[in-house]
Amino acid sequence: MTLRIITADERLSAAENKTSLAIFGPPGVGKTTLIKTLPEDRAVCFDLEAGMKSVQDWRGPSIPIRSFPDFRDLVILIGGPDPAQHPESYYGARYHAHVQAQYAESGLEGFLKDRSIIFVDSITDLTRQAMAYARQQAEAFSERTGKPDVRGAYGLLGREVIQALKHLQHARGKTVIFVGVLEKVTDEFGISAWLPQMEGTKAGRELPGIVDQVISMQLFGQDAKGAWTLDEKSTERRLVCRAGNPWGLPAKDRSGRLEVTEPPDLAALLAKIDGRSAPSTATTTT
Repeated sequence: MTLRIITADERLSAAENKTSLAIFGPPGVGKTTLIKTLPEDRAVCFDLEAGMKSVQDWRGPSIPIRSFPDFRDLVILIGGPDPAQHPESYYGARYHAHVQAQYAESGLEGFLKDRSIIFVDSITDLTRQAMAYARQQAEAFSERTGKPDVRGAYGLLGREVIQALKHLQHARGKTVIFVGVLEKVTDEFGISAWLPQMEGTKAGRELPGIVDQVISMQLFGQDAKGAWTLDEKSTERRLVCRAGNPWGLPAKDRSGRLEVTEPPDLAALLAKIDGRSAPSTATTTT
């Protein structure tokens, strides 16, 4: 493996200056429509839930994904081979060459190289597809009885999803945005909490440590003093970006540049995270 020193100028260049975000919100809040605030010539949507109906006026490209192995192949094309993996493994050099050959005539690899923003809609459906894949693998069956082993399936699910997310997150020059469902869970003591909706616990537990930013999208109103208040009957959408927020919503700001809440404009948000001026061409939806 070749080691090299990256200077500060290189790190801040377009090739290296990237970020990763996980954005969670309740069903119907308009998570998918956030893609309309991204530049159409730089972004691509990985459509795992056939949910592009709400963004028909966004003229950017999308790639429908119906199985976890297809998602993994795209991740391998984007991220290249992992030198830490065995050459025969899925993320090794030989399988990477196999995927390149498989899609050589489609132009998919060259297309993905030209796209600097990957919008994954949604990570909730990704874990469901991964679970369907895991249930068919040898690890999902007991060696002794041959019967399905749920624990084995969930273990494989967690490992596969985390490895794919880490590989994509490490891709050079790619900003990755994962969106997913946020649900309100109440325990047996009547205590409620907002949690990402994902199959298995491993992926949900480790995802905040993988991405740079964790953001919750919710509906808000304003009180008499103009302060934002959580209001599920309102039509005003806001992005909650910092941990310790008054509403107990999942959030993390590794950049240290975001306010507790921000407008639902991803182009402006990415510019703020990078310390740049917001692009004037971004369209904000509310």
